Amino acid sequence: MALKAISDLRAPILAGTVASVTGVAASTGILLSACVAIGATKEQSVSMLAILLVFYGALSIALSWKFKMPLSIVWSTPGAALLAGASVSGIGFNNAMGGILVCGFLLALTGLWPKLGELISAIPKSIASAMLAGVIFSFCVAPFAASASYPALVLPVIAVWVLLYWLAPVWASPVAIVLAFTLIGFNQGLSVSSADWLITLEVVQQSFSLASIFTIALPLYLVTMAAQNIPGIAIMKSYGYQVPFRAVLTTTGISTVIASFFGGFVMNLAAITAALNANEQAHKDPSKRWIASVSGGAVYIIFALLTGLAVAFVYQTPRELLLAASGLALLPTIVNAFNVMVEKADERLPAVITFLIASSGIAFFQVGAAFWAILAGMVVIQLLKLRKPF
Repeated sequence: MALKAISDLRAPILAGTVASVTGVAASTGILLSACVAIGATKEQSVSMLAILLVFYGALSIALSWKFKMPLSIVWSTPGAALLAGASVSGIGFNNAMGGILVCGFLLALTGLWPKLGELISAIPKSIASAMLAGVIFSFCVAPFAASASYPALVLPVIAVWVLLYWLAPVWASPVAIVLAFTLIGFNQGLSVSSADWLITLEVVQQSFSLASIFTIALPLYLVTMAAQNIPGIAIMKSYGYQVPFRAVLTTTGISTVIASFFGGFVMNLAAITAALNANEQAHKDPSKRWIASVSGGAVYIIFALLTGLAVAFVYQTPRELLLAASGLALLPTIVNAFNVMVEKADERLPAVITFLIASSGIAFFQVGAAFWAILAGMVVIQLLKLRKPF
């Protein structure tokens, strides 16, 4: 009987571990690139990454245990890419944290007032996807741009990514990123010291400005809802799970607000990780797949102990190589975004305009490109609807 019980737990524990390891490996570089872009110190970056790993490990465990379904909570990788973009440079760390606090408040409000979620859902998918594609575009071209300066480092990593994406897509990004940082470490002579094991939480005094609201908070909220929460709910529904919308949104929103006082970031329902924990490989019995998310949550908390080492390594890496390593993880995201952009013929022009503005990095009145991209796309869609046929 004991052997049967152990065998019964093996599949979900393995699935949860794989999901968490691949998720962290594929997205940590992007998050730390965002830290660098908003001017975080090394200590603040350690605080951000540690508090996030502990928070979303604890939330994954608590929510999955309570609702007995595989509810995986992660940070917003597309949101991190938005922060890592050139359009947020100069805003400042404290202003960025103020924007993240506001974003967390909006997420919690969406859970308490579902009409707000319906309003976000009313934004055409083509426009939301085009904005996301524009935000992450500079990341996605980074591996190919860096291959000219560092061919011996970058080209083998691209080749490994393509090969694994063909053979085993789920491992393509994490393996390629681990290989990238291994090659970079040997080539650049990167090192860590005993002091890098130290983890401290840095208390942050948030500040607010037009830029923190319109360049950070609103675009982050839109990206998190459109690229993470809504797809995550849809994926869970495809496996037969009805996500407790209010509980997930209010919990992740309030947690984001709290985490922002320690340099934390936006937390949301997982999409890709959710699929790994919710499919039949996690367990043949859907009622037992929640164990996968619980075990994955424990892995996140264990990873928090290694935060100082990861940050020390990244802060020694040339930015061009850091972006190149991180950009590979976003290639599947931009492919999906492009597919949605051109899905409807009558929305292609507004979507392309949205993409071009979002990728341009422009800013007016301290408000970044992501906001103006969404606004322009919506305006062009409405103008085309008013056009009279000849």
